[in-house]
Amino acid sequence: MKLTTTRSAAILISATLIAGCASNNPYQSSTPYSSPASSSVQPRNSDIGVIESINLNRAGANSSSSGAGAVIGGVVGGLLGNQIGGGTGKTVATVAGVVGGAVVGNNVEKNRNPASPDIYEIRVRMNNGNSTNLLQDNIVNLHVGDRVRVVDGRVYLY
Repeated sequence: MKLTTTRSAAILISATLIAGCASNNPYQSSTPYSSPASSSVQPRNSDIGVIESINLNRAGANSSSSGAGAVIGGVVGGLLGNQIGGGTGKTVATVAGVVGGAVVGNNVEKNRNPASPDIYEIRVRMNNGNSTNLLQDNIVNLHVGDRVRVVDGRVYLY
């Protein structure tokens, strides 16, 4: 009985998987998708324009930390400083450990969190008279005054 149930379940699962691959779509094409570069379709006039300005937004310039590194570093530094000396020397060592640990912990946190990449804001005056601002992570060979084509939110030389 168990063998029959297992065999029936395997057949049912196989049939379901095979049926999921079948398609009744009459519009299905056997040709692969073509890339925009190999397409013979001419760009619309509204996709072409001239770069008016390029501004660099430095994302990593104002990198900040959450403060967790400073707190953890301060606690560890305080515990280590408290192990040194006795009396007033112990208090001084604890305070120095807290301050030093906080500074080191903050720097470690900043170094562990990678800075965001720089972003370029490109303003393009389109041939139809509209202006558009686009954000890109690089501007390889793009300059103000260049004639460009906008494809999927990216700017390319035309």
